[in-house]
Amino acid sequence: MILNTDSTKPIYIQIAEWIEEEILNGTFEKGEKVYSQYALAEMYTINPATAAKGLNILSDENILFNKRGLGKFVADHAIEIITKKRKDKNLKGLVKEIVLEAERLNVNEDELVVMIKSFMNERKGETE
Repeated sequence: MILNTDSTKPIYIQIAEWIEEEILNGTFEKGEKVYSQYALAEMYTINPATAAKGLNILSDENILFNKRGLGKFVADHAIEIITKKRKDKNLKGLVKEIVLEAERLNVNEDELVVMIKSFMNERKGETE
């Protein structure tokens, strides 16, 4: 991952989202230790407190848990928590934007569904 220092998104949020991606991709599995704040600080040349803030967000959301003196580890239900959070936050927002844009362009529901299914079928073909 490359941190985007020009982004309006704070670095600690970028760190948290990157670790979420690593969990979803299977780089970190349940029960596995994730990078420490110091490792993250060294990897990305950031302040350890900034890295800790990103890790703490994930702990507060029960995606990571702390083993005193050992570090932070992936919680058993981390994937489910991340998936639900992203559906509720990201996906619903994107769907809202798509529906509003479809309305502005006079694209009806049936056309929109056809577009979505077509895209999904294209993606299936790419992964097979």
